[in-house]
Amino acid sequence: MSLHDLDHDQLATIVPESLLSGQLIDRSGMAHLIGAFGREGMTEVAIEEWMAASPIYTRRMRAALGIDGDGVEDMFKCLQLDIGAPPQFMDFRFSIVDRYHGSFVLDHCGALLDVEPMGDEYVTAMCHDIEDPTFDATAIATNRRARIRPVHRPPRTPVDRTPHCEWTVTIEPDREELPLPRVTEPMLVTQAADLALSPIDPADSSGRGDYRGPLLEDLAFGEFSSSALRRIAEETALQHQFLALGFLLSLLRRTSTEESDEILEKQLIGIAGITAERLAAALFDGGRDAATLAAVLTVHPVFGPVQYTGVVAEVVGDHVRVRIPRDSAAVDDGAWLRLLAEGRLSALQAAARAVDDTWVVGEGVVDGDDLVVTIRRGDPQPEAGEVAIVRFSAGSTFAFADRGPSKALPLTVL
Repeated sequence: MSLHDLDHDQLATIVPESLLSGQLIDRSGMAHLIGAFGREGMTEVAIEEWMAASPIYTRRMRAALGIDGDGVEDMFKCLQLDIGAPPQFMDFRFSIVDRYHGSFVLDHCGALLDVEPMGDEYVTAMCHDIEDPTFDATAIATNRRARIRPVHRPPRTPVDRTPHCEWTVTIEPDREELPLPRVTEPMLVTQAADLALSPIDPADSSGRGDYRGPLLEDLAFGEFSSSALRRIAEETALQHQFLALGFLLSLLRRTSTEESDEILEKQLIGIAGITAERLAAALFDGGRDAATLAAVLTVHPVFGPVQYTGVVAEVVGDHVRVRIPRDSAAVDDGAWLRLLAEGRLSALQAAARAVDDTWVVGEGVVDGDDLVVTIRRGDPQPEAGEVAIVRFSAGSTFAFADRGPSKALPLTVL
């Protein structure tokens, strides 16, 4: 089982699911940051992880899908394929004035609705302190003279104000270029940065093979070819890994290796469980058997892409065997997969339990260069507290709607 075994409809389903999973990484990690460093420390880590990751993975998605322009339209295409902006949950509505001027509103911001119950200080931290530098870090992958600036944003006044926020995007030729963020520089030397993934087959007639042409409103993923969807899913999984790397590097600037790994593992456990649950329901009709478990683990973005992690899950009799290479690009880069390769398997248990609570992860056994883990039926397992934390987000139960075929976004002349 691999992404190559998914049919076109399944591939079109896994892409938005993976984008939403990437957004929920922060719901998984931030509660533990608050406990360790307080609200201000959480804010600093969030800024650094996204600024480290987004310029690199945005560059990769541009190259993969032929998004080769330098205007606002090109920037907006990248946002539609960014784990920071999963479709519908973060409901971006774009407007384009000309090549270098545009705007967007969020008709629905799931992240805001998650944070508002925590109070205005947390809303300000997210919508002001975090957004200002991270929006610009994302924008520079398209044009270093781009600036994204607020028209209005939360805390909401009145409290039910919609749209939730509005931002302008401008690119001026005589404006100073923004530098690559310093926290991004370590990401350039990771193996993830230049990882080769599945090429898009230009002869695949099942849909579009790139994202050239006009910006599309409510991007319908099913309109991409199977080959393109497979590549997008792999890139989106790699976006997860970049964010985890940025998260870890930020932690290591603040605390010991031991505490950094503890927080990183808690983040991994939470997102592994929630995403496995959603994938089992969305792709495999909520199946609970060994075949479903192996399939979920194989296409799960946390454990992929396989070219980076080498993780393989297969059905053997009535159980599932998972091979985790102890020497892979992902292990060498040092984030989530390093923990798994060291035998810290609570995230794997969280994912298995999400498919069915009677799946029990055994101890890892070293077999050559791999750590081999067997998952068998056993007594019902309790849900990990780290997974329960992510359930506080509406994203854990968010349902995507079919908004019909994509249509080109018209130019808005002001």
